[in-house]
Amino acid sequence: MSVDEIKKLIKTENLVIGADRVLKALRNNEVVKVFLSSNAAEGLAEDVNYYASVAKIDVEQLDIPNDELGVVCKKPFSISCLGLKKIVEKKKF
Repeated sequence: MSVDEIKKLIKTENLVIGADRVLKALRNNEVVKVFLSSNAAEGLAEDVNYYASVAKIDVEQLDIPNDELGVVCKKPFSISCLGLKKIVEKKKF
């Protein structure tokens, strides 16, 4: 995934940002794909890969380090993990 694609997804608010939120979303089956920074911690990568394998979700390793990923996402901190949300249509009652 390129930097431009990440910026487009941030504008649409379809990204889950941060390791804790992504892991929670993985456990609740709320994401369809996970992106890890090039220098994500080994423990985080193992957890993400485990939960993704259970839920049969793809994990993509980015070429961007976590500090640069934070800048791309316009955050003042490093980001090691992103998740792409499922798009759920709300039913009108």
